[in-house]
Amino acid sequence: MSAAAAARECSLAAIKIDHTVVGFVNEPVCRPCVVLVLAELKADKVAAAFRTGKNIHVSLIALIDPALSRKLALTFRARNACELFIGEGIGLIPVIGSMALAIGYTVVMGWIFKYTFISITGDMHAMGQDMASIGGHFDVVAVNNVPCIIVAILASFAIMALGVSGGIEKANKIMMPALFVLFVVLGVYIAFLPGSGAGYKYIFTLDPKGLLNPLVWIFAFGQAFFSLSVAGNGSVIYGSYLPKNENIVTSARNVAVFDTLAALLAAFVIIPAMAAGGAPLEKGGPGLMFVWLVNVLNGMPGGRIIGVIFFICVLFAGLSSIINLYEAPVATLQDNLKLKRVPATAIILAVGGIVAIFIQKITSEWMDVVSIYICPLGALLAGVMFFWVAGKDFALKEVNHGLQSPIGGWFYPLAKYVYCILCVIALVAGAALGGIG
Repeated sequence: MSAAAAARECSLAAIKIDHTVVGFVNEPVCRPCVVLVLAELKADKVAAAFRTGKNIHVSLIALIDPALSRKLALTFRARNACELFIGEGIGLIPVIGSMALAIGYTVVMGWIFKYTFISITGDMHAMGQDMASIGGHFDVVAVNNVPCIIVAILASFAIMALGVSGGIEKANKIMMPALFVLFVVLGVYIAFLPGSGAGYKYIFTLDPKGLLNPLVWIFAFGQAFFSLSVAGNGSVIYGSYLPKNENIVTSARNVAVFDTLAALLAAFVIIPAMAAGGAPLEKGGPGLMFVWLVNVLNGMPGGRIIGVIFFICVLFAGLSSIINLYEAPVATLQDNLKLKRVPATAIILAVGGIVAIFIQKITSEWMDVVSIYICPLGALLAGVMFFWVAGKDFALKEVNHGLQSPIGGWFYPLAKYVYCILCVIALVAGAALGGIG
C-alpha cells in the first residue's frame, strides 16, 4: 500500500469510526500526540495523512509499516506512563493538604472532646470566672492532651469505617439537625440575657468607610473560601459517590446557603454571649472558645447546662469536619493500594493520630502552613485539572448531569478564569498577610 493510499484509507477510516479515537492496547490517544510522535519518527507522510481527519485510528499504521507500529506503541506506553506518574504526583498535593489539615484538626478535636468531658463532669464550671485558672487549664490542654486525641481518632474511625453511606451520611443526618436545633435553643436563651444587645449591635453595625479598605474584602473572601471547603478536596471525593442524576448546581447552592446560615447562627450565639459576659468582642482564635467563652458561660445563669449544650454542638460540627478531611486520604489509599475500607481507614487515622500527638506544641504553625500554602494550591490545581486540562466538554457534561436544562453560558468562563484567579489570590494574599481564613 502506498503512502497516498494509506492517507486516503486513514482519512476515510477516521470518518467511519464516528469520532471514536482508538489507540494501541485499547488506550485512547489524542490526534495531536500521534501527529507529534509520527513527526519525531520521521513518518512525515503518514503524519500528514492523520492531520486530514478530526479523529484517528492509530492501528491503521500497521497497514503501512509494522515496525513503525511497534515503535509507536512503545513510545505511547512510555509517554502515558510518564504522564500518569506526573499527573498522579500533582493529584496527591490536594490529598496531602487534606491529610495535613485533618491532622491539625485532630489536635483541635482533642481539645473539643476534653472540654465536652469537663463541661459534663462539672470541672469546667468549677473553675468559675478565674481567668488565671481558665487560661492555665487551656495552656496545659493545648500541648498535652494525648488521651482525648486518641478518643477523637477512635470516634472518627467508628463513623468512617462504616463507609460513606453507612457511617458518614447516617452520622451527619443525626449530628447536623441536632447541631442546628441546639444552636437555636442557645441563641434564644442568650438573646434574653442582660447585655446581649451589645453583641447584636456589634454584628449589625456597618461602617461604610470600612468597605473602602481592601483588607476587609480580602479577609471576607478568605473566610468564604475556607468555610465553603473550596480549598479542600472533600467535595470531589464525596461527589464521586453521588448518583449521575444528582443536581450538582442545586447541591452546591444548598452547601453555600446552609454554611452561611450555620456561620450566622454561631455568631448570634457566641458574640451576644461574649457581650453578656462583658468579654472583649474583638477576641478570636482558640482563646475565644476555650478561654473567654468558658469565662462567660461560667458566669451566666444556667451556665453549666448551656456549656454542656454548646460543646456538644461544637463536637458535632468538629466530627463532621474531621471525617470529611480524612475521607480524601482514605479514598486515595483504597484506590491506589486496593485496600478495603476498614484497613485503609485504620492506617490513615493511625498515621493522623500519631502525627497529631507529636505536633501539639506547634499546632498553630502547622495549620498556618497548610491553610496558607497547601490548601489554596490544591484548589488551584483542581480548577486547572477540571477546566483547563479536562476541557470545556468534560466540565459541562459533568455539571449538566441531573439538570433539566443545560447550565448557562456564564458558568464555564466564570469557573475557568475567575475561580482559578481567585485561587491564586488566596495563595498570594495568604502568604503576604500570614493567612486570610
